[in-house]
Amino acid sequence: MQKEGIQKVDGILLDLGVSSYQLDERNRGFSYMGSAKLDMRMDKTQTLIAKEVVNSYSEEKLSEIILKYGEEKFAKNIAKNICLQRKIKPIETTDELVEIIRNSIPKSKQNDGHPAKRTFQAIRIEVNNELEPLYNTIIESIKMLNEGGRLAVITFHSLEDRAVKDAFIEAEGRCTCPKDLPYCVCNYTSYGKIITKKPIIPSKQEQKENSRSKSAKLRIFERKNK
Repeated sequence: MQKEGIQKVDGILLDLGVSSYQLDERNRGFSYMGSAKLDMRMDKTQTLIAKEVVNSYSEEKLSEIILKYGEEKFAKNIAKNICLQRKIKPIETTDELVEIIRNSIPKSKQNDGHPAKRTFQAIRIEVNNELEPLYNTIIESIKMLNEGGRLAVITFHSLEDRAVKDAFIEAEGRCTCPKDLPYCVCNYTSYGKIITKKPIIPSKQEQKENSRSKSAKLRIFERKNK
């Protein structure tokens, strides 16, 4: 915005969801339905692809990523079986990876959606570096707001939502002075206040009309000068 000569704005909306067009485009490798090359890049000009993550990362690193970004309880078993399979031949397609994941999770635990859902999410986040820049993006967006301006952020999974919540808390600031002091001396920085103590979620009607909205959460921050 500053390149366009815009210094301040009254509102910013960040929609962190993955494009439905990209998800539905089978040859991009985002979907665990069907067969496609392991790609998962949102930006086709970048070099890292899902195939490299799956076939070159160590077992320990794979396990860490699947647990951290996918919150998958069977991350260690999935990582172990990926490494065993790639010793036989490289894992090149989504359906090959799905089969490994499916065989790594007890059938009695496969009743919470598709068994590959969390692992595919984790690999996609790793490929596209989705979470690391998020904190700075939020803080810089808040700084771009006019007094009373608002930043609204829509997330679609718990990791993003937690990152946004933590960034909002940091931006709101907290006085660290002892409670018995008559006034603040810590000079903490506050950029404003959190409007949504709890995230706003879609209505049942909206979820019915748009199934992909079910996991959406909206959080809002309002800019104030200290």
